[in-house]
Amino acid sequence: MLNKIEQFLDHIAFPAKPEGLYEPITYSLEMGGKRIRPVLTLLAHNMYKPCDENTLVAAASIEMYHNHTLLHDDLMDGAEVRRGKPAVHRHWNANTAILSGDTMLIESFKLINSCTCRRADEARRLFIDTTIEVCEGQQYDMNFEQRTDVTEAEYLEMIRLKTSVLLACAAKMGGIVANAPEADCNALYAFAEKIGLAFQLQDDYLDVYGDPAVFGKKIGGDILCGKKTFLLINALEHASAEQREELLSLLNNAVILPEEKISRVTDIYNALDIATLTQQRIAEMYDEARQHFDAIAVSDDVKRPLWTFAETLLGRKS
Repeated sequence: MLNKIEQFLDHIAFPAKPEGLYEPITYSLEMGGKRIRPVLTLLAHNMYKPCDENTLVAAASIEMYHNHTLLHDDLMDGAEVRRGKPAVHRHWNANTAILSGDTMLIESFKLINSCTCRRADEARRLFIDTTIEVCEGQQYDMNFEQRTDVTEAEYLEMIRLKTSVLLACAAKMGGIVANAPEADCNALYAFAEKIGLAFQLQDDYLDVYGDPAVFGKKIGGDILCGKKTFLLINALEHASAEQREELLSLLNNAVILPEEKISRVTDIYNALDIATLTQQRIAEMYDEARQHFDAIAVSDDVKRPLWTFAETLLGRKS
């Protein structure tokens, strides 16, 4: 399945000119990645009928859009590396990342516009609505940088828009292209949306409590940049006045050594048992995802590959 996606992406023909516009697009797509979103599209589609050209077109449009967001995210965040290679704005420059990223966005719309399935108009509307929601989520995330009163509900809505809706779009897209019943398409969307929320909360958790060898990056990065994560928001909410003052002081301290900052913030998290709270919320999202998955009206054998894939995203085995 992954091979089908890679082959389709590899055969997308970009113009040779103007020089410098399309090379970063190829560079970005060739970095690979897990291709989570297009795999979701294909797995959902396969529950109803074998994949065809329209399935791959829809899956590729979502992956193209996702990679567009990475070019701009890396530039906005000042990230140096993406998937072990220099980020596009570092390999080329900021202007290139903006322009090539914009071109990727347009290419993603060209792809979805070429879909000729029976419900192509519905597929396009879903795609358009999702791309707008992702931008809304990114803006909320930017707004939160200047606030210390972000609530858990606000945070969950932000990550739903920034991360989850694209996963949900990918799963529902597979159902739409396969002409699945509307109820199943909606269940697919809700299932993937909850998986996306659980996935992001787990990412927040692993940034503090993960094994760097398994997590794939050093822990504490969110603490060092003062990122509003589920853990920090709940720590600020549940802290005593003294703990809250210390926490805010640590986050704003640019002199303290990184290792000490991470250690002291983590000590506050431990005192408030934020790890347990986070794991509980992840489990809740996981259970809700399972309920939506169970509502999909196909046999367990047919839909098992989709659930197995969801489990791999969360490192779950049950």
